[in-house]
Amino acid sequence: MTSDNCYDVTTWPVGNASEDIGAVLNSIIADIKARQTDPDSNDGGKPGAVITIPPGDYHLRTQVVIDISFLRIQGMGHGFTSSSIRFNALTDEWPDLHELWPGGSRVIVDLPLDRPGSRGAAFHVERSGSPRISSVEFVDFCIDGLHFTADGSDVPAENTYVNGKTGIHVASANDSFRINGMGFIYLENALTIHNADALSVHDNFIAECGSCIELRGWGQASKITDNLIGAGPRGHSIYAENHGGLLITANNVFPRGASSVHLSGVTRSSVTNNRLHSFYPGMLILGENSSENLVATNHFLRDQEPWTPFQGVDNGRDDLEGLLSISGSNNSIIGNHFSQVIDTRDLRPAGATPVIIRLNTGTGNFVSTNHAVSLDVRAASSESCFEAQVDALLTTENSDDRAVTTVLVDPGSARNTILDSGNDTEILADRTVNAVRATPTIGAWGAAQVGS
Repeated sequence: MTSDNCYDVTTWPVGNASEDIGAVLNSIIADIKARQTDPDSNDGGKPGAVITIPPGDYHLRTQVVIDISFLRIQGMGHGFTSSSIRFNALTDEWPDLHELWPGGSRVIVDLPLDRPGSRGAAFHVERSGSPRISSVEFVDFCIDGLHFTADGSDVPAENTYVNGKTGIHVASANDSFRINGMGFIYLENALTIHNADALSVHDNFIAECGSCIELRGWGQASKITDNLIGAGPRGHSIYAENHGGLLITANNVFPRGASSVHLSGVTRSSVTNNRLHSFYPGMLILGENSSENLVATNHFLRDQEPWTPFQGVDNGRDDLEGLLSISGSNNSIIGNHFSQVIDTRDLRPAGATPVIIRLNTGTGNFVSTNHAVSLDVRAASSESCFEAQVDALLTTENSDDRAVTTVLVDPGSARNTILDSGNDTEILADRTVNAVRATPTIGAWGAAQVGS
């Protein structure tokens, strides 16, 4: 039995999906709206629809506008493959590559480049009135921005992370959206969602984009889980503002993003069990009075860019700002592992003792049982992205311990509790206004017993 509410873009009689899938999708959405007009028929009325995108390449020359609930657009494979590696390879090597472009169910964003903001989005979701638009799903296909463009700097055009293109832009308040199993690549903004409630961003591959996930406006009770994420040096890997009850868990965040996670005015949320990797300080930022959040059992790795095309690029922050920076109150920072493995000669400012956790403002923060490894290494570089990064990750030899400030408490922050997160010389805090119990050093316990 077939359903009138199941569509295939390759068999829809209006338009040509290969030439302009945007026009085809808009035609299908218009058909759904024309058929589903009764909001209350037999305890139902507007079930929505499923639109399937089979494997193949589909140019999008018309923005898709979604203003109906209960719509699922699904493909058959996220199709991600690194365009950056290809664009930074010598062109005479291209004929020997197995493939040149992403695959799977691939939507190629061919919108004009002079359409900034939401007008440059492949998929624009917006509806006014009540109730909020609900249950729109994007599943298992690839959105490819194709190329980046020159930005007036001396950076090669394909490495700028700039092209004015967005994958999915949700402009109005929404409920129970799902973005699952997607691939996003070579977009200036992969996913921008405003005013989300019960949003699920799960198991996506979002990399080689200027910014990956941005939750704007406000929101509640949403989750960003099990994603593979990698932004550019001027963009966000994961950014959220004015959210409550946000769950950020089990993500693998790649380096080069200006930050791994940046929370602005976020409260009563959790950042747990993530693997965060960065080439710069400022990996996790709790800013603008982000308070009552749990940051626990994450693995932070800050090392150096080993791939030649991106060496010399940074996010503008220095090593005194901390890998984890907090401007807020009553946050719990518990059981995290920090590895800072960089060449002392590259510290900024020169000769600085790098900072792991910095409490800038706020009160009542609880910092407990965090472990920091700080090593001085002589970094190598390579023309091969994959080999360089794997070698850098696996190398633990030829390194020396280096002095580190594990916790720095600024005068603007007070009444914090810091337990077992660095020895007495590694914690810089005013003991008259903060409670500090340093991690014992080897031999200190025995010496104390003899002295007693």
